[in-house]
Amino acid sequence: MQEEKKLIRVLNGERSDPPPIWMMRQAGRYLPEYRALRANAGSFWTMCMTPELASEITLQPIRRFGFDAAIIFSDILVVPAALGVPVEFEDGVGPRLKPVFSADTLVRNKVAWTEILAPAYETLRRVRAGLPPETALLGFAGAPWTLATYMAAGRGGDEQRAAKLWGYRDPIGFDELLDAVGECVALHLIRHIEAGADAVQIFDSWASGLPDAQFARWVIEPTQKIVAKIRTIHPKARIIGFPRASSLQGYEDYANQTGVDAISLDTAVPMRWAAGKFQVVLQGNLDPIALIAGGDALAQAVDNILDATKDIPFIFNLGHGILPETPIEHVEQLIARVRGAA
Repeated sequence: MQEEKKLIRVLNGERSDPPPIWMMRQAGRYLPEYRALRANAGSFWTMCMTPELASEITLQPIRRFGFDAAIIFSDILVVPAALGVPVEFEDGVGPRLKPVFSADTLVRNKVAWTEILAPAYETLRRVRAGLPPETALLGFAGAPWTLATYMAAGRGGDEQRAAKLWGYRDPIGFDELLDAVGECVALHLIRHIEAGADAVQIFDSWASGLPDAQFARWVIEPTQKIVAKIRTIHPKARIIGFPRASSLQGYEDYANQTGVDAISLDTAVPMRWAAGKFQVVLQGNLDPIALIAGGDALAQAVDNILDATKDIPFIFNLGHGILPETPIEHVEQLIARVRGAA
C-alpha cells in the first residue's frame, strides 16, 4: 500500500528519521551499467521511448543503492513531442526542436497525446512490477514555463530570451501556449498515476530570473492549473514541485499558492530558513559538486541538511541532478551518511 512506503508517508506530512532519499537523475551516465546499455541502445530518445530499455534504466540505481524511490527514466520534452513539435537529440549538443510561434499549430487531441506518450505508461507498469514493495515510484513532467522556453527557442540555453520576448510582446498568445502545454502536462501526470506512480514531480528547471509579475503569471498560475486538474481526477495525488533557482520569495509564493504537497529546493536555498518558513514538505538540496568531492566535505554538507530538517517532514535529495562524473563510492557514502551508518 502507498501508506507503507516511507516517502509517501513523508509526503502525507509525517516526519521520518532517517528521511527517505532519492536523487534527481539517479538513473543515468554516472552508472557503468547505464553506460553499457547506452552503448548498445542507440539514441537517448530511443531509450526514453522504449519501455523495455527505460524500465531497466529506472531499476538500475534501485538494485545498486536501494533508494527509497525510483523515478521513471524519461525526458520532459516528450510533452512537446505529443503536442506535435518534432524533437531530436544530438550527442554533445542537446535537444533540438522545431520552434513554435503560435499555440494554434499544436496538436490538441488527447487521444493522440496518449498514444504518443504511451511508452512512458508502459515503462511505469514494468517498473512497478519490478520494484520492492517498500520503494515508491515517481513520475514527472516539465512545467509549462520550462517547456515553453524550449519550444519558443527550438533549443535550450538561450536564457529564456525567446520565451520572454513572446510573453512580453504577445501576453495573450503566450498564455494560450502555456495553457495548451499545461493541459497536456496535466493529462500526462494523471496517466502516470493511473499507470502506477505513487507521486509525481513537476520540474520547472528554468524558473530563475523572472520578475515577480512574470513568475506569478508564467510559473505559479500554470502550475496551479495542473495541480487542480490532477486533483479533480485523483484527489489524493501527491505532487512535488521544483521551481529551480527561483528567488526565495518565489519559492515561498510557489509553496503557498500552487497546491503542491512538497517543494524541492535547489542548492542555494538556505535549508534552515526553508524549514522554518514553509508548511509544505521539503525536498533537497545537497550540492551535486559536494557529492563529487566526497569525503569530509560531503559528510559535513549532509550533516548540515539533516540537522536543519530534523524536526520536519523531509525528503533527502540533491539541489539538481547528479552529474556524470560522480564516483559510485561517493553515492554509497551519501546513502550511508543519511541513513546513519557512517
